[in-house]
Amino acid sequence: MQGLEALTVTVEVDNFDGGQNQKFTIVGLPDSAVKESQERVQSALRVNGYKMPNKSVVVNLAPADVRKEGSGFDLPMAICVMLSYGFLEIKQPERFMFVGELGLDGSILPVKGVLPISIKARELGYEALFVPAENAREAAVVNKLKIYGVSHLNNIVDFFAGTSDITPTIVNTREEFYSQLFSYSFDFDEVKGQANVKRAFEVAAAGGHNIILVGSPGCGKSMMAKRLPSILPPLTLSESLETTQIHSIAGILKKDSSLISQRPFRAPHHTVSDVALVGGGNIFMPGEICLAHNGVLFLDELPEFNRSVLETLRQPLEDRIITISRARYNFTLPCSFMLVASMNPCPCGYHHHPTRKCVCTPAQIQRYMNKISGPLMDRIDIQVEVESVPFEDIAKAPKGESSATIRERVLKARQIQNERYKGIKGVHCNAQMTTSLLQKYAQLNDDALNLLRTAMKKFNLSARAYDRILKVSRTIADLEGVENVQSPHIAEAIGYRNLDRDNWVE
Repeated sequence: MQGLEALTVTVEVDNFDGGQNQKFTIVGLPDSAVKESQERVQSALRVNGYKMPNKSVVVNLAPADVRKEGSGFDLPMAICVMLSYGFLEIKQPERFMFVGELGLDGSILPVKGVLPISIKARELGYEALFVPAENAREAAVVNKLKIYGVSHLNNIVDFFAGTSDITPTIVNTREEFYSQLFSYSFDFDEVKGQANVKRAFEVAAAGGHNIILVGSPGCGKSMMAKRLPSILPPLTLSESLETTQIHSIAGILKKDSSLISQRPFRAPHHTVSDVALVGGGNIFMPGEICLAHNGVLFLDELPEFNRSVLETLRQPLEDRIITISRARYNFTLPCSFMLVASMNPCPCGYHHHPTRKCVCTPAQIQRYMNKISGPLMDRIDIQVEVESVPFEDIAKAPKGESSATIRERVLKARQIQNERYKGIKGVHCNAQMTTSLLQKYAQLNDDALNLLRTAMKKFNLSARAYDRILKVSRTIADLEGVENVQSPHIAEAIGYRNLDRDNWVE
């Protein structure tokens, strides 16, 4: 794997009489896992009755100037060694691609990145791809390529000897994808009360806006954040394929799974490192922001994250791609996600609480809030204060509005935006609007302009709040199906800028 792309590696084997110094040598820049393939291959052949002649073996992995990593070369190495010794015969072996890890008994174990490998095999015109049985459904997402899922080395030997057959794995991609499209584990109808926060989530989903929730412990911030994917527009087939590729490379696809049909929800712990968040490492791995591509990245207890880690989000939030440059590689990966963050209002957690007293001083609260930099907060359009739900509301409140009902309104608003930004590269929703697009599509009448001016002065809102208010008000107007932004839309959008107010810490 090189980023999201698969590079074809050709395995070549030569055996010869090396005299008394018989060796099994692997060349072609192998890493430790590839070097250890020697022991796995020799054991698998020996256990299954293939007596290795007393000869030296050289295995070459071409191209020789690219470092080879992982255990996926075990199977093609074993196949080549068996071909060189005459244990196996394959007519035109160049028509087939093999990938898989070997157990010492010849069993074939799953590996990472099978979907991109399958895509590459089809691009290069291979007839068939042999993969571990557990990876077969993942690889079979790609059509016009035979996928053979094998669980043991002998399955391949018997297949090419003609003594047994392997049924190609076939996945009806569209049918399976659409059948699971609206299957969600969480639903907003389970949330009691919190009508204003649900509304804020609806606006965020409709415009693709980043959102931060501020509230005391136990008020339901995390519970509602987990339900956001259920009101987002469903994945398209192309988005699903792109998302599945990233998860395949990371090796986190579920066993026997094919396409990811729900938007991802990633919630890294606040101890996460910057490499784990954005990706990289000695052996490249996609980070949390890439795993959240086309979905939601949830950062709980935002001020507890290391400040240097949070600052790495600034460029990906703006550009929706991340370029990872290291000494050995330079990859650009997609990371278009919605950021949802939550935090306590102060160190003790009870600032502005209706019944519990806060013990923090204004200076402590300000210091706590300053853990989040202005440039990062600038990229969060909606700031909502979440209040604790009284016992009476929890006990007696009827079932809330379902995610399906909210999602219908979100989809209508997104359709309006799709039409509006058709043909504009890189802009698909209101959150991505540039200043010139704001001037064109969020023009205010005199009443709305006066209201915004008054609010800016009264609450001493920062200059960065101006564009955010316009973007959010444009989304609110789209939810109502109104062409022009009006005073009520501006008023609601102003209500979503709690943290920008000068008197918030008092």
